[in-house]
Amino acid sequence: MAVWLKKAVDVEVRLEAARQVRETVEGILADIETRGDDAVRELSIKFDGWDREDYRLTDGEINQCIDSLDKQAIHDIEFAQKQVRNFAQEQRKSMTDIEVETHPGVILGHKNIPVNAAGCYVPGGKYPLLASAHMSVITAKVAGVPRVVTCAPPFEGKAAPAIVAAQAMAGADAIYALGGVQAVGAMAIGTQSIGPVDMLVGPGNAYVAEAKRQLFGRVGIDLFAGPTETMVIADQTVDGEICATDLLGQAEHGPDSPAILITNSEKLARETMAEVERLLEILPTREIARRAWDSYGEVIVCEDHAEMLKVADDYANEHVQVMTSDDQYFLDNMTNYGALFIGPRTNVAYGDKVIGTNHTLPTKKAGRYTGGLWVGKFLKTHTYQKVLTDEATTLMGEYCSRLCALEGFAGHGEQANVRVRRYGGRNVPYAGAATPRNPVE
Repeated sequence: MAVWLKKAVDVEVRLEAARQVRETVEGILADIETRGDDAVRELSIKFDGWDREDYRLTDGEINQCIDSLDKQAIHDIEFAQKQVRNFAQEQRKSMTDIEVETHPGVILGHKNIPVNAAGCYVPGGKYPLLASAHMSVITAKVAGVPRVVTCAPPFEGKAAPAIVAAQAMAGADAIYALGGVQAVGAMAIGTQSIGPVDMLVGPGNAYVAEAKRQLFGRVGIDLFAGPTETMVIADQTVDGEICATDLLGQAEHGPDSPAILITNSEKLARETMAEVERLLEILPTREIARRAWDSYGEVIVCEDHAEMLKVADDYANEHVQVMTSDDQYFLDNMTNYGALFIGPRTNVAYGDKVIGTNHTLPTKKAGRYTGGLWVGKFLKTHTYQKVLTDEATTLMGEYCSRLCALEGFAGHGEQANVRVRRYGGRNVPYAGAATPRNPVE
């Protein structure tokens, strides 16, 4: 039976925080709906201390941001974007249009059509997270989205040069220096100066995530996202230092970021907890990481790999680092997670920044029903049908008519009957009253 050496705060604490966020976001979105650009400007001044006549960056400003970076930074961004683009292109190749003759004279098919406009939010208030530009903009462009708009908050009183460069190099069509709920609200609702999009993607803080949740239906979204989550599944094949490093490496995202260790070794569990305390004395981001670990850190000791797997699947965490004597067992059998990081040579930071898989991933147990952001999120799979022969429409019509009669849908039935009369020469009574002509024996 699993034993918790450390548990997170009670769920009631989280629910109360979520209620306050929900009410705040509701009011902000209503204000944007009513007042458009004026509301966006006031919110930007209030929350970011940032005011401009037009929040869209000019080509000159974009080029100035790019030119301000040294050659190594540009090279590093190019390398990361190449990895993301390569994997996204392979994913796109896996999605094919189909057309098949399912019955003589009956053609069915589907087409994968990109949305017309996507809004990509790139967080940057606390850290300039340029990697989110790669993950959203490149993926949208590989999918074929013709108009990609990006928003990122100002950083230290100006547009963050690295984020702007990443957005531009990824292929964004319009770049706005705008953050928070006002950014995603403006992109989804539209204002006098910002045209509305069809889909919102990208991570953000609790307010941005809640705004996306409330806007879902008006626009599509990539997924419902909460605070960054990380889980380490480990046994005695690794040590406490690497486990603690991988836990705190993600806990620094925010004070409400869960960091969970699942192991079958109490020795490793206690070593890891001790290493966490040691690292929290020297980590530059220790203030945030400490709050996250104290409130949301968990350490769970299980009997064996099978129980570790069961507990991990129940949590359905965003990032799951696996470092055991049988990593393949977890890859083969885990079903609920955002992304797996297999073996001690990889880690979540690789996925976040450079390796090529997308880092916008499901949280709050959403991994039970969805994966993360990928090319397919920007594509709509639309079906079509063609009936090519009189014989085929007559056959389908007769079956359809009888099935409609079973349901009492006379209008539906007449859609079938008129074609049976017209193309099959059959004297079918009006409104689905026909009797079976070729009953099944």
